[in-house]
Amino acid sequence: MKLWQGAMISLARNEALTRFMQERAPTSGLAARFVAGPEVADFVVTARRLREHGFSTSAFFLGEYVADPEKIAANVQGIRAVVAAIDGGEVDLHVSVDPSQIGYALNDGLGEANTFSIAEALADRPAAGRKTLMLDMEDESYVPRTLALHSALGNRGLPVAITIQAYLRRSAADIEHLAASGATVRLVKGAFVGSPQTAFAARPDIDASYRALAGRMLSEDARAAGMRPVFGTHDEAIIAELRKLARRNGWRPGEYEFEMLFGVRPVLQQSLVDGGEAVRLYLPFGRDWWPYAIRRVGESPHNAWLVAKALVSRN
Repeated sequence: MKLWQGAMISLARNEALTRFMQERAPTSGLAARFVAGPEVADFVVTARRLREHGFSTSAFFLGEYVADPEKIAANVQGIRAVVAAIDGGEVDLHVSVDPSQIGYALNDGLGEANTFSIAEALADRPAAGRKTLMLDMEDESYVPRTLALHSALGNRGLPVAITIQAYLRRSAADIEHLAASGATVRLVKGAFVGSPQTAFAARPDIDASYRALAGRMLSEDARAAGMRPVFGTHDEAIIAELRKLARRNGWRPGEYEFEMLFGVRPVLQQSLVDGGEAVRLYLPFGRDWWPYAIRRVGESPHNAWLVAKALVSRN
């Protein structure tokens, strides 16, 4: 499995292959499996279709760890474009942002200014329901800055949420603070590697951390404080446990939700919706689709055929 993941990461980081795939095969089956499409309009069409099947969505404009000012400006423009294009009566005004894609990889001040501009644009849009700017969490160096950004946006009354990673040892204290403040938190296991002093490395330890953090998020105290838990996982065993825990502690579907990646385990996703659960799909769009899509393939060797098909596609 590690060899397969390593191979897919190598493909994701190959700049020549990335350019080839994105210029010559923008509509390949691989892209269509994991990405709404290259344009804002593609996101809107896909989000509407998913809504008809009971799913909410979170828009993500592809591009991360960007230090080029022109690319940062283009990313901000793309994110603001999807905010402007969403009809809040049809599709949730829910947008995910990587701090590294909008300035934090270059300058914290630039990143903060760009994040506030996006959050303010989102807050100004009409919507039938909740509005959310979800701050994605990246490698360990971004954690303090992202938490500080979350606080700054919240203190301004802007519609912000944050992602917390179970592999980090500090997350227990972070969740405690966020639960007490009634925050909206997306809990994920985390895809990065940290030092033994700051992070869990073994899968059983990460799973145990996830369960413990999720338990705090689904506690009666967290519910009383107004917390909104979001569980970003495809782990069927953990999902089943959390559904039972939610019921025991008086949580109703819709007061919490599960978030999954578009194109990953669609049968499980639909079964949860059919079972009455609130499910949100992380729905990327944009032209920089190859690194994101190939990493999704790396999570499952069963998707090898998608790589082969994409590499020979000329559509």
